[in-house]
Amino acid sequence: MGDLDTHDRASRLIARACDVEVLSVGYRRAPEHPYPAAVDDVAAVLRRSRPVAVAGDSAGAHLATLACLRLRDEGEPLPAAQILLCPNTDLTLSQPSILEGGLEPDAAFLRWALSLWIPEHADRAGASPLLVPHLSGLPDALVVTAEHDTLRDEGDAYARRLAQAGVRVTHRREPGLTHGFIQDTSPEATAACDRLFRDITAMVHRGQDL
Repeated sequence: MGDLDTHDRASRLIARACDVEVLSVGYRRAPEHPYPAAVDDVAAVLRRSRPVAVAGDSAGAHLATLACLRLRDEGEPLPAAQILLCPNTDLTLSQPSILEGGLEPDAAFLRWALSLWIPEHADRAGASPLLVPHLSGLPDALVVTAEHDTLRDEGDAYARRLAQAGVRVTHRREPGLTHGFIQDTSPEATAACDRLFRDITAMVHRGQDL
């Protein structure tokens, strides 16, 4: 549901606007490589490259959260920051915005994608960051959601849970925007991306000072 090509423009925008080096991860994808192959790949890159921050959009944000959780649980060094744009965090598809209708990506598409990545329903809760019992000890987080996004509520809820666990969180729901707005070129999306880039720059500089 995304690869190096689909997010090349977004990666270049971040690199240029924030004056940072961006390393994109070509992680293995379903159905040829079901869960947890993609998480394994992202975690392996974090171990080797030791970046200041890990970032992702949509499914990429989900993988960023799972990789941070894995490194924390294994007692390994973590990035200073996690940057989560329109993240999906509840693979049980039980949040209100999933059922709202008229939003993208639609629930039918999400069910199809999950059937390829994690075929067994019983395994999905364990791959849902929102449902993890303990979220303490994770990197500072920037969580940006969009008003007209099917994944809106689970992203908002994850930001709240991180804050409740003592994680330093910057959270913003962008009004009037849709899922994946970083790929959009409308004036509203451009303004939201400018806000995003300012936040990323601040977080990266803060992480470099640690």
